[in-house]
Amino acid sequence: MKPRLQACNDRRRQAIVDAAMRVYGLTGGMGCGKSEVARIFMERGIPVIDADRLGHEAIAPGGEAEEAVREAFGEGIVTDGAIDRRKLGPLVFGDEEARARLNALVHPVIRSRIKERCRQLADQRYKAAVIDAALLAEDGVMPDCLAGLIFVSASEETRIGRLMASRGLSREEAAQRLAAQTPPERKRALASHVIENEDSLDALRARARELADHILKEAS
Repeated sequence: MKPRLQACNDRRRQAIVDAAMRVYGLTGGMGCGKSEVARIFMERGIPVIDADRLGHEAIAPGGEAEEAVREAFGEGIVTDGAIDRRKLGPLVFGDEEARARLNALVHPVIRSRIKERCRQLADQRYKAAVIDAALLAEDGVMPDCLAGLIFVSASEETRIGRLMASRGLSREEAAQRLAAQTPPERKRALASHVIENEDSLDALRARARELADHILKEAS
């Protein structure tokens, strides 16, 4: 069966960060399978900039946002001298104001690191790169720097089940984390490509490979 890959032609974007490299955004709700899609892209030779990992580095010991986050949320979030994300998470997932405060401290660092990484990849003559970030287009607008937006879609019930299985969360904890995010389906209209992920892992990988090959062909 041919992999199902939906192309949204009504909002095609041709913006290019660098004349020699196209940069695409990869987004989707927690538990949608976005990380697996990113892994397939890397296997196909497309570098992926992981915004979540950059955020972790920003609050790690010596990170640019570590001191500010410790001051904002107190030493109660610290374990063995480092910010403990298991302690920080419950403070922000259920509190919109606290989450906004954390984002204001960490997101500028992430954006700066992403820009620097894009410059490095362009200098290395890559033709395409992907920014993996759940918070892309949160304001309903696709960043002009992107050549396209890839949206990985799965139902809320499917995503809750995956979070329970992969992270050991209770149903209530998983639902709370999803509720803390902007409803991901709002981004569908902005997407240049949508990968539906309600089937098997093999089906998801096939769709991701098809899209990766399309991106490389388009960028060549």
